[in-house]
Amino acid sequence: MSKRKKRNKRSTSRLLSRKIWWAGGIFVAAVYIIAFYYFFVSPTGFRWHALYGDVTYPKGEGYEIQGIDISHYQGDIDWEALRNAMIQKAPIRFVIIKATEGASIVDENFEDNFYNAREYGFIRGAYHFYSIKSDAKAQAYFFLDKVKLEDGDLPPVLDVEHKPNEQSTEDFQKDVLTWLHIIEDRYHVKPIIYTYYKFKQKYLSDNRFDDYPYWIAHYYVEKMEYKGEWKFWQHTDAGKLPGIKGYVDFNIYNGSYYDLKQLTIKSENNSEE
Repeated sequence: MSKRKKRNKRSTSRLLSRKIWWAGGIFVAAVYIIAFYYFFVSPTGFRWHALYGDVTYPKGEGYEIQGIDISHYQGDIDWEALRNAMIQKAPIRFVIIKATEGASIVDENFEDNFYNAREYGFIRGAYHFYSIKSDAKAQAYFFLDKVKLEDGDLPPVLDVEHKPNEQSTEDFQKDVLTWLHIIEDRYHVKPIIYTYYKFKQKYLSDNRFDDYPYWIAHYYVEKMEYKGEWKFWQHTDAGKLPGIKGYVDFNIYNGSYYDLKQLTIKSENNSEE
């Protein structure tokens, strides 16, 4: 074989190896992107829309009662600045605060946020993030141990966004109802269920949940597309307000300010037996 042929052969071999290397790299990247979407984006896809657009404010009548929900992700809040903040020229009426997650996690800013929300004149609420890795009963009692709601606070909130793949829908619903019933027995009010509207339709469309107030997450639409009854609508996760660094969720209460106050816990409900 001539030297030229040998060089051509080596060149072809290197070119082929380079193509194989690039093809392998593209394949690995594609697998990574698909896996990332499946495990992290898809389960709570509605939370990722802020990456793609600005805040869209709902249009229509009945959207005047504004509120926010917060957790440690908002960092240290300047409550004095937040006190007079406005959303679409309307005052902030309520603040719902992350309290607990699973059966062992307390949000690191919960105590400060919970205290300050009332001190600065907001109607406050507390929510529990439901974990598929913890027993529902243990989660309920953990919430009751760490959160002490008072007169004038919103009913307890269950944030449920995931269902274990290996668990049947019926068993999952039983677990969710376990949490709700334990909390209801303590406060004698129906807890609020937070979820996104597709999750509600797929996993919680059972008449046993019909009596619970709903807080529906549905972003970047001008009107609520969920057809059932709802009390709160989380319409964006890309809100900006004085006193809060970064983004914050904006919410609307479906009713008047009087109705919102009527929803809160009263002395006759919030009594130990």
